[in-house]
Amino acid sequence: MRILFLGDIMGRTGRTAVKRHLAQVREEENIDLVLANGENASGGLGLSAKSSRELFGAGVDAMTSGNHIWKFRDIIPVLEGGNLLRPANYPHGSPGRGWAVFEFQGLAPLAVINLQGRTFMEPIDCPFAALERILEEIPDHVRLRVVDFHAEATSEKLALAWMADGRVSAMLGTHTHVPTGDARIFPQGMAYMTDLGMCGPRDSCLGMAPGPIIRRFVTGLPQKYRIASGPGVLQGAIFDLDESSGTASSITAWSMHTG
Repeated sequence: MRILFLGDIMGRTGRTAVKRHLAQVREEENIDLVLANGENASGGLGLSAKSSRELFGAGVDAMTSGNHIWKFRDIIPVLEGGNLLRPANYPHGSPGRGWAVFEFQGLAPLAVINLQGRTFMEPIDCPFAALERILEEIPDHVRLRVVDFHAEATSEKLALAWMADGRVSAMLGTHTHVPTGDARIFPQGMAYMTDLGMCGPRDSCLGMAPGPIIRRFVTGLPQKYRIASGPGVLQGAIFDLDESSGTASSITAWSMHTG
């Protein structure tokens, strides 16, 4: 199974790039399944029900999210009934699902797990304990298992990756919006990349217009951020999974300037 996992989709520029180019990318790269983190797709902060419908309609098969998923209340029904996940280590009783087994036509069943880090982020439940629990719950016949670890600290991402190697097929980091140069296969066959980057405005600070962010650093005073304008970029990774063993045979960082 060949999967394209897109980094955090950022605002209208990111959504537009996905809608205009994803079908072409799927064909050219022989992609079987598209995953994406959609938590910033609406105005750069949060995901509305309307934006989620746009992205699913554009060809994204399933989406993960992170700490900004709760901004729009109309996303709750999508979390509870659709192909959208929220981090599994939010406290018990939070709306939606933190992991799911997806069975797309013609493909082997795939478990997708969404976790959120705690270092430099909200002090929610432990992602390490959550992953241990989830791996016990996934049926044995589901060999393909992909994790989106939405976290700030590279050390936390790597620590969870070393714990998961040999038990999941791929672990991809999201949240920092800058693609890392460490796509690799771990010793026991897990594909890994510390951060997938983002899908959004290319000439920006993590998707936002640079001006207010520069002023924040120079003055130390609060600023009103806004999404940057200009050409877009799609970023992520393409990886190949063996359906019988559940291991990865390759992973490559992927990007596309969309003009």
